Order: sequence, then structure tokens, then C-alpha cells
Amino acid sequence: MTSHQNAQTMKPATAAKKLGVYLEATPAEFQEGVVSRDELNKLQSDPPEWLRELRLNGPHPRPVVAAKLGVSISGLARGGITEALTTEQIEALKQESPEWLQKERATQAEVRKEAARVKEKRAEQAERAAGAPDARS
Repeated sequence: MTSHQNAQTMKPATAAKKLGVYLEATPAEFQEGVVSRDELNKLQSDPPEWLRELRLNGPHPRPVVAAKLGVSISGLARGGITEALTTEQIEALKQESPEWLQKERATQAEVRKEAARVKEKRAEQAERAAGAPDARS
């Protein structure tokens, strides 16, 4: 019995998410087709002009906007940002530095600090457990 390999395909929305771009801003042929794993790899390794432009100037999807602003996606929503933003709009928000953005950045910094503390504590516990004699012996 011989096996043949089917090309893995994904919906355009999935491919756009993996590429970090806003689907509605991609070309129609991208939005209307399916994307194979090979095509996705080629887009990532050798992006066409439209993809380079989207990554540079946007509009960017909310996860990218959140990362560029240093806040969570929930923080964006609390700040009233529900749509994709361009790089120019993101930079303007950074310059303007509204109160909600300052608050959300501080919250995100605390979340990261707590995550690092928990990770460190777990590493210490794992280290102690690894050094403890085996109780089953």
C-alpha cells in the first residue's frame, strides 16, 4: 500500500492570522482562495510586495495592534479600540498617550511581572523536587 501526501490547506483567515495581517486588507485572490502549507511557507520566507506593505503600514489586526501598543487585546477593547489600525494610527496613539493606554500598559507590565515571578517559583520548586531523594526507593 502506497501513501500519497495531501497538501495541507487552510482558510484565508487562518493564513492571515499566521502571517500577522488583517484579512480584509489582503488582495481579493488571497481572501477567496485556500492557502497550502507550502504557499504559507513561501509567503513567510519570500513575502510579496502586498504582504511587506501590510506588515509595515497596516492596517494591523488587533493582536498586532495590542503588541505594538504594549497592552492586551482586552485592554484595547477597554480603551475603545475595536478595529484594525494602521502603523500611523498606532504611532499617533503612542504620541497622544491617552490615560487608558497608560493604565493598560501598567496593567500589562504587572501581568508580565507576575508571570515571571510564578515561572521562577515553579522552576525553584522543580529544582527542589529534582534534588529530593526518591520516596519510592
